[in-house]
Amino acid sequence: MVKLLSKLRRRDEGASAVEYGLLVALIAVVIAGAVYALGGGLSDLFSSVNDCIGDAASC
Repeated sequence: MVKLLSKLRRRDEGASAVEYGLLVALIAVVIAGAVYALGGGLSDLFSSVNDCIGDAASC
């Protein structure tokens, strides 16, 4: 029984899965932040391009 408990205590495969999960969550937060930060600027840029295409004399 003691051998089984010590063997179970030494197993750490689950720790790497938790670490990968935290890493994926951090990457998702960074991507979401970048999309949020750049989203407004890209929207304004595409609106300007659309206005120029619609009325070339105003550009």
